[in-house]
Amino acid sequence: MRILQENGAARYCEWTPTQKTPLRGVYMHISAIGKRISCRARSTVFRMCGSCCSKRNYKISVTLYAEFLKKVKGILPETLNAECFCRKYIMEWIIWMKSDRNCTLATCNVRLSALRAFLKYVADRDMTYMAVFLQAENIPNEKTPKRKVIGLSKKAVKAILSVPNQRTATGFRDFTLMLLLYSTAIRVNELLTLKISNIVMDCTKPHMIVIGKGRKKRPLPLLSQPVQCLKRYLKKYHPKYNDMDALIFYSKSKGVYAPMSAENVNKMLKKYALIAHETCEDVPLNLHAHQFRHAKASHWLENGMNIAQISYLLGHECIQTTMAYLDITTEQEEKALETLENESQKNMAKKWKNNKT
Repeated sequence: MRILQENGAARYCEWTPTQKTPLRGVYMHISAIGKRISCRARSTVFRMCGSCCSKRNYKISVTLYAEFLKKVKGILPETLNAECFCRKYIMEWIIWMKSDRNCTLATCNVRLSALRAFLKYVADRDMTYMAVFLQAENIPNEKTPKRKVIGLSKKAVKAILSVPNQRTATGFRDFTLMLLLYSTAIRVNELLTLKISNIVMDCTKPHMIVIGKGRKKRPLPLLSQPVQCLKRYLKKYHPKYNDMDALIFYSKSKGVYAPMSAENVNKMLKKYALIAHETCEDVPLNLHAHQFRHAKASHWLENGMNIAQISYLLGHECIQTTMAYLDITTEQEEKALETLENESQKNMAKKWKNNKT
């Protein structure tokens, strides 16, 4: 990694972890709060953090830990070493975030996860720091109460989708984005990282290849309305189809193209929700992207789709996760398991028939 602080500003230079000061360069970089940091240096530090949607969280988290070390422990860059990332300090950091920063339990878990990722990055490049990473890895997350997602009725979804003016470029983009969020139950970050190469429409079964949590790929089927909408959208926003690695959804400001963020999408949704609520009270004013995913999963269940199929489409690893996610009642659970059992019996009967022939 290449980072140096000169005259209070972060600059690019060669840095390699050493046993004496393994993280000094990074500390010097992130402690330059409010100072101008070059894009190249910043991208180097946060390349370890995965997708662009996560970089902001990682930056805030590691900066916050640096602030804790300086304010509470009096640790300056000159004295920074691996011991500064011991279990005791990290536990005290979590307490400090709750008491001094008024962070919620969920926020503390996000910050802890980011710090773990940072230490893993260092440990992957120098095995002598694996013990430091393992200490952080074994610190338990704060127990948080389960937040229930407020669902969307079919009437509410219809009302929201009717708001964007599809005759304008922005309105048509927003409509396409919302239609895909609902029709496929895709996660918003999965949608915003979709590339042209992930869309397959010139075939008998149109679909898109989604890269979900843990970099796992799964195909999501596209129905006729989303397919027609996507074709129009690509023709308007990607007329040449030259760059297959181009993001499908992007924002443009003063001639500069940039990825859309989940925060911007949620702001856009709240704007449309405010208008839709006037004609349909089912539309929540505090609308966010995840509600489309939750709503579609619930509607699939109402329409008789078996729980295994829903679980697969959502990208869940097990059916129990899907049942908890949908907050399924005992009656709904019995119905879901019944449809799953019926499907299994049909498949078994089909296998017996094929074996006899």
